[in-house]
Amino acid sequence: MRIDIPQELPRRRDDGNVVPGQSEHTVRRKLPDNPILHRLRSRDDSGTDSRRSRPRAKRPHDESAPEPPRDRRRPAPSADPRRPARTGGNVVGLELRPEERQLLREAGRFRVVRTADLRETLYNGKGRPLENDLKYLRDKGLIETRFVNLRRDGRRRTIERTEVVTLTKDGRRLLLKQGDLPKNQRVYAGLVKPREVEHDSQIYRAYRKEAERIESKGGTNLRVRLDFEIKADVQKAIYAERKADPKRDMAEIKEGIARRLDLPFVDGKIQIPDARIEFDQPSGVNQDGDDRTRTGHEDIEVLTAAYHAGHLRAKAQAGFRNYASSSDLSTVTSKIEDDHQMMRDILEL
Repeated sequence: MRIDIPQELPRRRDDGNVVPGQSEHTVRRKLPDNPILHRLRSRDDSGTDSRRSRPRAKRPHDESAPEPPRDRRRPAPSADPRRPARTGGNVVGLELRPEERQLLREAGRFRVVRTADLRETLYNGKGRPLENDLKYLRDKGLIETRFVNLRRDGRRRTIERTEVVTLTKDGRRLLLKQGDLPKNQRVYAGLVKPREVEHDSQIYRAYRKEAERIESKGGTNLRVRLDFEIKADVQKAIYAERKADPKRDMAEIKEGIARRLDLPFVDGKIQIPDARIEFDQPSGVNQDGDDRTRTGHEDIEVLTAAYHAGHLRAKAQAGFRNYASSSDLSTVTSKIEDDHQMMRDILEL
């Protein structure tokens, strides 16, 4: 018996040729798609999509709105009725009222100022506007206020407290950025000697009294240099002199520096005031017919009950404009009651 065994048909190539020994009807294996070719075909097919072939519509931010004419600009109202109206063209940093800018200047120049003195000099004795401005400046982080205890003497039975103002670092940066200060005027922030706040906070009051006298004589462009700055200049000068000649006598060096910086030299020591007020005053017409201005200065010192007799006499011999508060005046004069000339030279704050 014959059994017919089916033979495998030859496999056909893509070009039409048959591979010997393979059947024509053999099922072809499907090769995996090449991902690169698949991506290219999909991009070719997307070119016929009408949705992608449409031009992209312009978005609102592609074209900026035309700027309104200058005459049509209107100030934007402020939420705070005390704040001036703002416009897009005149806002540089934070806007402040004139009293607020002056408050920052005084606190920056003198490091610490009593709010009672600011009320009298800047606000004509009105407390409510000052409190509003202090709150606004505190909320903006430009100033700090604190209450300090005043020294107790024999007459006080209760502790007196006073409020003082100091600048923050942000307040100092804003003050320097505004550029409302005289040339070479230094600005301070924060407290350096908290235990001397009562003394240092009276320097501003002494300055105001002395400034009125200077301005009445024609002095202009007043600048303030506190003892911090003056001491730094003295130390730098001493260091430079000793570095140049280490064998030079220290007393001779100090005397020469005191003469150069126009500071008094008493009992072998350079006397440094609490503050120096520098100002410009006209010197008249010289021989060449040119109007010139010369710079003058006044040194002020605030005396307190903590000064001992020797210290008081040194300040008096230095020729400073010495001031003392009414509460300290009696104690100060009792320490130098044998020197009537010194007692006459002490001015009351």
